[in-house]
Amino acid sequence: MELAYIPSPSSGVLYLGPVPLRGYAFCIIIGVFVAVWLGNKRWIARGGRPGTVADIAVWAVPFGLVGGRLYHVITDYQLYFSEGRDWVDAFKIWEGGLGIWGAIAFGALGAWIGCRRRGIPLPAYADAVAPGIAFAQAIGRWGNWFNQELYGRPTDLPWAVEITSSADGRVPGTYHPTFLYESLWCIGVALLVIWADRRFRLGHGRAFALYVAAYCVGRFWIEYMRVDEAHEILGLRLNNWTSVLVFLLAVLYIVLSARKRPGREPVVEPGAEGAGTGEDTGDEDTSGAGGEKAAEDAHTPSPPAAGGAGPAAEAGSGERPAPADAADGGAKDGAGSARKS
Repeated sequence: MELAYIPSPSSGVLYLGPVPLRGYAFCIIIGVFVAVWLGNKRWIARGGRPGTVADIAVWAVPFGLVGGRLYHVITDYQLYFSEGRDWVDAFKIWEGGLGIWGAIAFGALGAWIGCRRRGIPLPAYADAVAPGIAFAQAIGRWGNWFNQELYGRPTDLPWAVEITSSADGRVPGTYHPTFLYESLWCIGVALLVIWADRRFRLGHGRAFALYVAAYCVGRFWIEYMRVDEAHEILGLRLNNWTSVLVFLLAVLYIVLSARKRPGREPVVEPGAEGAGTGEDTGDEDTSGAGGEKAAEDAHTPSPPAAGGAGPAAEAGSGERPAPADAADGGAKDGAGSARKS
């Protein structure tokens, strides 16, 4: 007898009159807003303009949703195209089923289009939004809780999730809440990227690559716990192999990028005024390009006055300096001339 467990919602849909509010879609929407909000703060801190992240997200989000659905349908085609299934269900995205690998790949394509239209380097944009994407995943995973799906092996642990539905081959009982494990892992990934970005000033896409690599580590062991139907290769689920491959590519990118383009981009958005503060986001500090220019100006000697009568010229000319009254009078005459002009 279980002493404690996480209860599942009796239904994944709430109705406001005739309007259905689906928990899965609600989690996705909240995640997108969080990602855009945090990405905007980090983009401004890097020296970009407010609103740029949201403008590019208009391209990235739809592409990501399409890519995520395509990946899910292609890798789990038997759920939609096998005997007794209705292929129309492949378009019912609100019922769940988004593959993160396809979402990131197609989302990056959409972001590239948006960045290209604005003259912005995609790696800089990716670095700014990386922690927000991880937080969005953490929120979005709770959509699986609403749908009673993608849980792990049976368990009687106090934090087990109770599955009550028997639809699509489910067996009621208590199981490992893999949605919760991945949600917590994604929060840890987001915090790791923010810390590493602040500590090592990651640039040129390396913060995003760190997010990808760290997520793959967690996804590997979480995927290994799941019991839903999936294609296997050499005893491992397809998403396990994908995690390994993507992890290796992300680490390789970090190493090669750090050697080829160390440091961070000095300019992330053409025409943006001012430098970022880096406060609370782990991004650029106040010693950016503007601070370096000010430091140079402070150490640059003032040019000599017209006529070459600088301090050095006075010392070498042998002439006595003009009396104070004469200097004051000359300054007044000059000021009067300036006002007239």
